Parts: sequence; structure tokens; C-alpha cells
Amino acid sequence: MEEIINQINGVVWSNALIILCLGTGIYFSVVTRFLQLRYIKQMVHLLFKGKSSKTGVSSFQAFSIAVAGRVGTGNIAGVATAIAMGGPGSIFWMWVVAFLGSASAFIESVLAQVYKEVKDGQYRGGPAFYIQKGLGIKWFAATFAIITLVSSAAFFPGVQSNTIAASMENAFSIPPIYSGVAVTLLVGLVIFGGVRRIGKTAEIIVPFMAILYLLMAVVIIILNIGRVPEIFSLITKSAFAAEPAFAGIFGMAVSWGVKRGIYSNEAGLGTAPHAAAAAETSHPVKQGLVQAFSVYLDTLLVCTATAFMILFTGQYNVADPSGGFIVNNLPGVAAGSEYTQNAVSVHFPFIGPGFVAVSLLLFAFTTIVAYYYIAETNLSFLQKQGKGKWQVTTLRLVLLVSVYYGSIRTAEAAWALGDMGVGLVAWLNVIAILLLRKPALKALKDYQAQRKAGIEPVFDPNKLGIKHAEVWEK
Repeated sequence: MEEIINQINGVVWSNALIILCLGTGIYFSVVTRFLQLRYIKQMVHLLFKGKSSKTGVSSFQAFSIAVAGRVGTGNIAGVATAIAMGGPGSIFWMWVVAFLGSASAFIESVLAQVYKEVKDGQYRGGPAFYIQKGLGIKWFAATFAIITLVSSAAFFPGVQSNTIAASMENAFSIPPIYSGVAVTLLVGLVIFGGVRRIGKTAEIIVPFMAILYLLMAVVIIILNIGRVPEIFSLITKSAFAAEPAFAGIFGMAVSWGVKRGIYSNEAGLGTAPHAAAAAETSHPVKQGLVQAFSVYLDTLLVCTATAFMILFTGQYNVADPSGGFIVNNLPGVAAGSEYTQNAVSVHFPFIGPGFVAVSLLLFAFTTIVAYYYIAETNLSFLQKQGKGKWQVTTLRLVLLVSVYYGSIRTAEAAWALGDMGVGLVAWLNVIAILLLRKPALKALKDYQAQRKAGIEPVFDPNKLGIKHAEVWEK
């Protein structure tokens, strides 16, 4: 089975997908006149505006749900794997993916807001919804919904729980079977509480976990402040094969940087729009800007913090594609969260493994909860209004089984399934947002015109000639 999954990944994660993702990010950056730079101040301002309603969560809660999905094991174990397979240069390409991807994240989130619906008393939306309403291609929408439903419930959670179990075993000698049971029970308590409990949980845990982790990174950076230029130079030179030691793995640096960058920040992947659609806002562009900022938080802050801790302390290996290692500072240590645990332990030997294990627990736990929300949204798309409560219960049980099983299986199997799901979803969503670019760009132009006129932007789809945006028409 693992061999079959690896063969599928070889096709899904070919150079074609890397070129498609980077090319899409470049295109949307250009046509929006690099919105991700021009509107940074507005992104932060909008983050704390807006209130929840009976049908929608606040902008900050939607942001928190999206960040919960973005910030997970990819920010700790994924960064370590990128360095192990592509060298320090892979971090540069993760930055590139984040910068360009924030424009793609803006577009997909605006579309999610434009074409959202009210189902069972709450806002629902995402790629399946905007594919069906915007493109009118039902089979395409259903295909996305089914693949995302299966991936979010059965493939994605295992990566998170597996990393939690591995880090807990390394830090506290807790057998995976026990940590797997504990995480499964905690996830069950949240997801059986519905979307509002998910929003409130993310709103509380996400800021806390990000601040705590970044503070540790800042302390380690300060302790190594004199080496910051050296590390920046190592990353940039390695990214373009200018560093002799890593010149032979330029292609791996690009490939793994893009691959792990997409897995981490999910820009253009099609998962974050589900949370974006849930927000109560007066104009789709507002939530689009908030979601674009979440990409920066994920990669430019959290992933960079992890990379710097690992590179400052030299706690990493770099594999040689022809066999052996280019760098072998940690003999016998597999690529993953242990790199980060060892990095923190260099300066804080008594708390390093435990600190990273607890950080991973918070990061991965909220990500699993976000995956459930995504799965439930796609199940809602496939259901009739108010029908199928037993399907929701079944979905919850499948996800909980996936969480537990992921914690006790091998890391290679967990990541292979996760990569397959991410790749399939990315192919479908990137194609969809390219085809649906016009409504999103019309909404952006309308938002800019209203702000220029000194008006608080309010969205009117009829004025812009955008059809099938019934929520906004009402």
C-alpha cells in the first residue's frame, strides 16, 4: 500500500504542480499589484474588526480557525524535513511560496465569501461551493468535496497525531498508544461541540501557542544575534546553488521548499477558504485580506523561527540524493520534530524536548480540529439542507479513528498519506481559482473604489454583475 501511495505522490507532486502553484502566485501578485505588500497595514486593522452573528463567526475567529489549520506539524517537523531533504536553501523557497501564495490565499478566500451559503443556520463555503456556483460545473465541485472530505477526515489528521506521539515519546517517554488515546479524547470533546466551540477553542489556543513558540525562538535568536547575517547568507546562497556544499541539490531545495511551504501555509490549497466563508463581514475583500495575513504568520514568522533555531544550533542532517549525507550532525536521528527538540536543548537542555512537545501538541491539536471543520463543511455541501445527522456522527468517528491510528503508525506512512491528500486538493483548487479569477478581481476593484470614495465598503453582487451570490443579495 505504501508503495502505491508513493507512486501516486510521484505523479501528484511532479514539477508540474510546483510550477502551477508558483505561477499562480506570481499571476495573482501581478494582477492585484502586489496586494500582499500594499495592504499589510489594512490586514492587521481588519483582523480585530467585526463581530460574530447568529450565522457567522467574527473575522478574528475565522482567522484563528484558518491559522489553526495552517500552523501545525508543518511548522516544526515539516521545516526540519525540508532542511533534511533540500538543505538550508529550501527555507528560501518556503518564503517565496508564502509571499506569492498570500495573493492566491486572498483570491480563494474572497471567492469563498462571495459564494457562501447559509446551511443549518450557519455560513458554509469553500471551493466546492464556489466551483458549483461560479463555474457551474457540478461534477468538478462534487469531486473536490469528496476528495477534501476524505483527505481531511482520514489522511491529514494522522500526520498531526503521529508527530504529537513521536515528540511526547522523545520528551516524556510516553508510549504512542497512550498519547494517541489522550489526543483522540480531547479532539472528540471539541468537535462534538460544533462550529462555535471550534471557533472559540481556536480563538483561545492559537494566539497563546504562537506567542509562546515565537518567544522561545526570539530568545535563541538573541543568543545567536551575531550569526544572523551568516544564516541568512547560508539560506540564500544554498537556494541558488551558490553554497558549494549544497550546490548539487538545487532541485531538491526548490522542490522540498515549495512542497513543505504549501503543506505548512496551505496558500491556494483550498482548505483555508472554508474558515474564511464562515466570517460575518460587510465585504468579501475584508476577509480575503485577513486570510492573506495568516500566510505571513504561518511561514514568515513560525516556520522561519523553527528554521533559525535548527540552523543556529546545527542540529540537522542533509541527505545526499546519491546516498549517505551531505551533513550528518545528528547520526541516526530521523528528520522531524527531534531536530527542533535538539535545537532548543542546546540552549535549554532541561526543557528543550518538553517545550517543543507541548508546542507541537497545541499546534497539531488545533490543526486536527480545523481539519474536522473542513471535512464537515464539505459533507454539508454534499448533503441536502438539514439532512444526514448520522453522516456527521460517522464523520466524527472516522476522524477520531484516524487520529488514533495515525499516532501509532510509522511517520513515513502518515506523511505519505498527508502529502497525497494535499497534492490532490491543491491541483483541483488552483485550477478553480484561476478559472474564477474575474469575480474576485471585481470584488477587489469595488472595495478599492469604495475606500477611495471614503465609504465603508459594502458588497453588492448585482452592481458588479456577479451571479449566484444569494447570501449577499438578501
